Amino acid sequence: MGPTLILEGNAHTVEVLRWRPRLVVLVDGRRHEVTDVDDGRDGHRSAVVDGAVVEFMRAADDGRCHLRIDGRTFEIDRIDPRDAAGGDDHSHDVVRAPMPGVVVDVHRSAGEAVLRGEKIVTIESMKLQTALVAPRDGVVAALRRAAGDTFDKDAVIIELEPLSGEA
Repeated sequence: MGPTLILEGNAHTVEVLRWRPRLVVLVDGRRHEVTDVDDGRDGHRSAVVDGAVVEFMRAADDGRCHLRIDGRTFEIDRIDPRDAAGGDDHSHDVVRAPMPGVVVDVHRSAGEAVLRGEKIVTIESMKLQTALVAPRDGVVAALRRAAGDTFDKDAVIIELEPLSGEA
């Protein structure tokens, strides 16, 4: 069993069928062949997926990846099935900035309940806007930055508390 990727609030299953000589994966049961995979670092990158060159920008941290492809920005959360099997351990109580930038919009307020994947804050870095979303169901305990505030990479932007009735 492979990881689950959360893209635009939808869960997608991924299974690696083969690593070499070419990477072959199943995404939601659909087979894809990936060649010319780069080294996985952040920044401008490319890969060949099913014969087509795909160029993108990538920034990642702690299981979350931000991709900019064809003028659209996607935030992808990776859920390891070994982590999911253990239940909710409340390890996702903060949302950190994946890169330095500025808050451009605040969509939720402290005290509001949020569901996993709901947009809380939009940030901008290097002319790239990215939504910071709730990593789990909970209540927004604090917003550490307001619209117009700047921050460094890994700065805590949002704090969550458990929903009532959770330990």
